[in-house]
Amino acid sequence: MRKQYGVTLTELLITIAIVAILVTVVVPSVRDLIIQQRIIAELNELSGLVQLARSQAIDQHVSITLCPSKDHSRCSSNWNHGKILFNDADGNRVRSESEELLHAVKHISKYNLLSGPKNNIVFRQAGDIASPATLLLCDKDNNAEFARALTISLQGRVKLSQDTNNDGIYEDNAGNALECT
Repeated sequence: MRKQYGVTLTELLITIAIVAILVTVVVPSVRDLIIQQRIIAELNELSGLVQLARSQAIDQHVSITLCPSKDHSRCSSNWNHGKILFNDADGNRVRSESEELLHAVKHISKYNLLSGPKNNIVFRQAGDIASPATLLLCDKDNNAEFARALTISLQGRVKLSQDTNNDGIYEDNAGNALECT
């Protein structure tokens, strides 16, 4: 009797079939999990930045501006760029060289898209803002399943979007499903 050192063709085909089934089932779930975690990480960073801006305005009794910035010195209108916080001493919503840069963060992941208000977000001395603002974060494929929003109330408080009806799509404060465009 000889010892067998290999596998039969049948055993090999069964193993390949099992691996193919596992890859087909597991890979999409892992992909979705990675997208979800990337969105959540970005959202947490944005939330922290907004809360820092509000607390700085209250603590220092000055206007603090939060805006997107490509070069971390001047504001832009593209929320996908980096973000800066600065002490807006002259109240013109534009950072001059004499105005202190309080914090800067890098641009968002190339796999995500962020949209926000056309104007900069300015926190006044009491921590409030002139008009409510919403920052909408989506994955690059604009899949509504991954859309999340961060809403800043008139009082300057931050609220994260929620899936209140458990349909897998998050809603804004008015209960409307978030849409990425």
